Amino acid sequence: MSRYLNPYTDFGFKKLFGEEANKDLLIDFLNQLLPAHHQIQSLQFKNTEKLPLYPEDRKAFFDIYCTSPSGEKFIVEMQRARMDFFKDRSLFYVTFPIQEQAKKGVWNFQLSTVYFIGILDCIIEEPNDSTQFRQEVSLKDQDGKIFYDKLHFCFLQMPLFNKSADELANHFEKWVYFLKNLSNFEEIPRILNEAVFQKAFEIAELSNLKPRQAQQYQKSLMNYWSNKAVLDTAFAEGKEEGLLEGKAEGLAEGELKAKLTIARQLKAQGLSLDVIMQATGLSQQQIES
Repeated sequence: MSRYLNPYTDFGFKKLFGEEANKDLLIDFLNQLLPAHHQIQSLQFKNTEKLPLYPEDRKAFFDIYCTSPSGEKFIVEMQRARMDFFKDRSLFYVTFPIQEQAKKGVWNFQLSTVYFIGILDCIIEEPNDSTQFRQEVSLKDQDGKIFYDKLHFCFLQMPLFNKSADELANHFEKWVYFLKNLSNFEEIPRILNEAVFQKAFEIAELSNLKPRQAQQYQKSLMNYWSNKAVLDTAFAEGKEEGLLEGKAEGLAEGELKAKLTIARQLKAQGLSLDVIMQATGLSQQQIES
């Protein structure tokens, strides 16, 4: 067993960033990603289950959802394995904090800023298409000027960050180094011997978990290993099968087989239909059959 928990697990990520007592860690991390005019001093956690306007429409489940006193809204997602249409999913997610700002009666349509932060334990694009660890996305016009400054996406492709401790240049890189290597540390690296990281290490130390928390973490860790292995293997096998077919329909068929394999594994683990639909992109009918 590692000394510290794995932050890529659902339990580990929310233990570090999603608890009221650890809110200062999330604030410190987010401020490394936010521009100077949106630096935050406090946050309020919100319900992470977002309901649609109509009962028959799809729900959304965020890892962390919070707002600042001045109204900025932040969705923070940990993507644990590669999935199709992750950009589409990110865009779908931000429609919820946008829609919930609508007011009854007379309203001038003024909106608060929405940030989507994606920490990816995978590469969002094909390796040949993207070598940028950090991708900042905003709405720009044809001249590259900001068209709308109230919707921002930030994707951190963790596999592309390979700096060692002596190469870290700033506080942000220290956070990334901490998250990527936490479960492998046996002691606190000298470069991370700061108050905010000392608290994070204390929270992440497995020996500090209560027995029930330790059981929850073990289950979360097993799910992470299992799901990641299934997803990565299935996507690789589906792509290889399609490429061997040598034609577009072969690739599509291989990807469908991969998604069905993923759905069977996730269904066997008791995951909800909504979660399986989001992870695979399959329809409710395909999964139920």
